[in-house]
Parts: sequence; C-alpha cells; structure tokens
Amino acid sequence: MAKSGFTSAWLPPPSHSFAPEGYLPQNLYSLNSSYGSENMLRALLNTMKQYKVRAMADIVINHRVGTTQGHGGKYNRYDGIPISWDERAVTSCTGGLGNKSTGDNFHGVPNIDHTQHFVRKDIIDWLRWLRNTIGFQDFRFDFARGYSAKYVKEYIENAKPIFSVGEYWDSCNYKGQYLEYNQDSHRQRIINWIDATGQLAAAFDFTTKGILQEAVKGELWRLRDAQGKPPGVMGWWPSRAVTFLDNHDTGSTQAHWPFPSNHIMEGYAYILTHPGIPSVFYDHFYDWGSAIHDQIVKLMDIRRIQGITSRSPIRILEAQPNLYAAVIGDKISMKIGEGTWCPSGNEWSLATSGHGYGVWQK
Repeated sequence: MAKSGFTSAWLPPPSHSFAPEGYLPQNLYSLNSSYGSENMLRALLNTMKQYKVRAMADIVINHRVGTTQGHGGKYNRYDGIPISWDERAVTSCTGGLGNKSTGDNFHGVPNIDHTQHFVRKDIIDWLRWLRNTIGFQDFRFDFARGYSAKYVKEYIENAKPIFSVGEYWDSCNYKGQYLEYNQDSHRQRIINWIDATGQLAAAFDFTTKGILQEAVKGELWRLRDAQGKPPGVMGWWPSRAVTFLDNHDTGSTQAHWPFPSNHIMEGYAYILTHPGIPSVFYDHFYDWGSAIHDQIVKLMDIRRIQGITSRSPIRILEAQPNLYAAVIGDKISMKIGEGTWCPSGNEWSLATSGHGYGVWQK
C-alpha cells in the first residue's frame, strides 16, 4: 500500500459489535472484534505507522446496542460495560428518555442523543483514546446524516485527527430509474454538511459516484455541469471531496448501488486524474486481478509525479455521449469513452492507456 502511494487506509469499526462487520457497536472500549484482538490491531497500527500509511478509524456513534432493558422494556441502557449510560443517552424517537434526534434515525437500534453533555464528554474521551493511545490518525464518521454536523465539529476539535471524512449519503435526484442531469441540490446538501462541521471534515463525494456510474454507460455528457465544471462535490469544493467508485455498502457483497464492473478503469482514470481526494476500493485493488491492480497503480504514479492535488485546476474540453476529455493542472490531459481523442501539441506524450481511457503528460 505504501509503495503504491496510499497515504491513508480506512479500517473497519474497531469496537466489539453485535454484527461481525462492526456497525452495531456495544462495548466501545473493547477492541476485540470479529476482525481480531486488540493486540493484533495495535500491531497493525504500529506497522502502518512505520510505512507512513495513516490508519483511519470507522467511527460509529449514531447508534449503540443496549445491554439491559430499561424504560418501556427496551434495551436502552448500558449497564455493566464502560460508558454505562442510562436511557437519557438514547433519543426519544428510538425508545429512550433523551431528546429527539438531531438527524435521521438508524432503525432497529437505540440512537445516541448527542445533545446530552455527558454523552459528548464520554464520546470525546473515547475518540481521544483511539487517537492518542491506540494510534488511529484519521476518522471516518459513519451515518453522518444521523446527528447534527455541529457535534462532528466538536469531536474533531477535541480529538484532533489528522484527517476526517463523513459519510453523508442520501439519494441522488432520480425520475423513476432515470438519473437527472442536474444534481446541484444533492451536492449542496453534502456541502452544507461540510460547512456545518466548521469545514473540519471532508465528505465522500456521493454525487460524483452517482453521476459517473451513469456517465460511463454512454452518457459522458453528464460529466460537465451547466457552468462547465465537474458535476459533483468535486466541481464546487474539491479540497473537501473524497472521490470513490464503490465502498462496502454500494459494491462488494452488498452491492446496493454498484459501479458498472466493465467500466471501473474508466472510473479510476477519471477520479485519479481529477481534483478532489481520490480513494481506491480494496476489492478492486486486490481482488479483481493483477491487470486492474497495475493499471490503478500506474494512474496513481502519474498523479503523484505530475503533482496533481485536490485543488488542481481543470478544463473540460469534451463532454459528449461517448467522449469526455479534460486537462488537469496543465500537466495531464485525459479522455474516457469510446470516442477517439488526443491532445493537440507535440509537448504531450501518452502516459498510460487501457480499455476506454487514455492519459497524456507533458
């Protein structure tokens, strides 16, 4: 990972959980999970530090499985384990005696009431422990729609991760099955969330994912908005947009909203040459064969060598059904789609190409 140029790796939720994947936490301070023991985790984080790959903790603090029955016969108390909250820590909308939620409900589990000062103090102590004692350096906030972004701001200010990213995921604008061209209201909601964290967190660019996975099916005109910019969060606030093709929810074994598998290299040719903070899905990198792996590494190399950053300027030159072409930072030009294109001028040389994509450098 270090050799390929990754700077951060998002790990699964570290705590003991009712579901093996880690997203139904109960005892937050127990780091013995289905993934392995606390000692194994500490050893991993130590090794990652040696290789200068930051470890990103998946922070699941929207909800928490109770240990004992309380008010109304619900499992809304946490007796017998560290952070032993009572019913006041659970929102009134999910069976507790706390205030109502400051966001959307995650159904079937007690949702944590972040308006309570005692709750926030305990969460901050735990986050500081993960950061300073266990050795996580970055945070990913799970289900960020579930509670107000102002609490994310407070948690980041107090625990001081190097980098934070939030999962603010709601549906793109569809007419039936058809994705609308204009997704401005969708990306605006993500941007409002980033703003409300005091601009301290980045956010996964779900807008770009939703548009890009339709665009590669012969609708590449979608990749230029009405102002001539990229149509996702990347087009408006690239230094805070974490771009991606798939994650454990959208792809992999769950496949809730998958990127078309025969087009993933065009997808990576797009996000790895463009502004924003690109991320690569573990499955694509390690499980889809060496050809895909090597093409992704090559694109990462070009990005690094040519000095493309999250804020690099971009000029979109073509956005037709079967051809998209752009120049990024005056260092790289690229095209995806079946249409033929190459940059004009003999200062450009082909850096890499593959099925449906080409990248040139000066």
